[in-house]
Amino acid sequence: MTWQVRHFRQRRELTARTASGWMLGLLVAGGGLVSWGADGRDRPRQRATPPATSWDKGTAGTFFDDAFGVLQGPRPAFAAPAASGGSAATAPAPAGLSEPASPGGYAWSALVSEETLTDEIKDMKGHVTAAAARPSDFKGGGYEKARAAFSSLALSFGVIAAYDQNIRWKKDAATARDLFARVGFNCKVGTDQSFKETTARIADLETLLDGGTPQAPADRDEDFRWDQVAARPALMTRLEDAETAISAGLASSADFGRDLDRILHDAEMVAVIGEAIQQPNFEYHDDDTYRGHAAAMRDAAVRIRDACRKKDYDTARAAASELKKSCDACHGDYRS
Repeated sequence: MTWQVRHFRQRRELTARTASGWMLGLLVAGGGLVSWGADGRDRPRQRATPPATSWDKGTAGTFFDDAFGVLQGPRPAFAAPAASGGSAATAPAPAGLSEPASPGGYAWSALVSEETLTDEIKDMKGHVTAAAARPSDFKGGGYEKARAAFSSLALSFGVIAAYDQNIRWKKDAATARDLFARVGFNCKVGTDQSFKETTARIADLETLLDGGTPQAPADRDEDFRWDQVAARPALMTRLEDAETAISAGLASSADFGRDLDRILHDAEMVAVIGEAIQQPNFEYHDDDTYRGHAAAMRDAAVRIRDACRKKDYDTARAAASELKKSCDACHGDYRS
């Protein structure tokens, strides 16, 4: 045993004996902090004499003369309330995603949950499958429904790829995003070629949902841009569907209680669209008026989401009114 170890142990034992002596002195001199009489009533407290403030030679080197002189960093704010349950505080409604939440990512989790993205992907699978049930259905107008659904799928996987937390399908999200974005653009027309591509992409989606990995396109562009995910008119179709569902769910307090989950889901998707269409290179992204409409729409959707979580019908209705105003104002200035 080295002399440093022996020296440390001696100091530790000395400190323990000193602390034990103080405690024993308190108990003996004071008879405990509270003593009880024979009649069961407590007597005035007798406190021990405080220990001397000077140290003997053997103890003096154990403690710092001034602890605050050697501590570093700010003093902890013990008066500040701690978050209950140990969970992180809910992120406020963002004024935009200009500030990264983590290196290389943005705070998409402040707008949309993993559950909503997962449910959106499963919902859109049903839409594209129905739209392409038969070639005649697809060519007769189903291609437009497929286009909107594929665009929402591409957007959802785009958000998953950029999500600031670990999330389902993140490993394959960029591949899925590119596959569904391409077919979404190609479904502007109902042809044999677009129908064939649609059925291939439905198979890719089923593979992904079953835990497999879809094959990335050979000519994939590694320089991702948000405007390549979906055309604005296709996203506006999804937006209008969401706004209709939200309005119907807020027709009465009874409807609100019954459709709470659906309203929350669509509100989060509206928030995602409102943020995505402000991203660089997206159509009108550098137009301040357009960005103002998109930001107002996004923030109103976040307020609806928060009201749903609190089951606050009146606040949700007020926020839905603001959402409609922002959409109407945008449609008045920019027609798809």
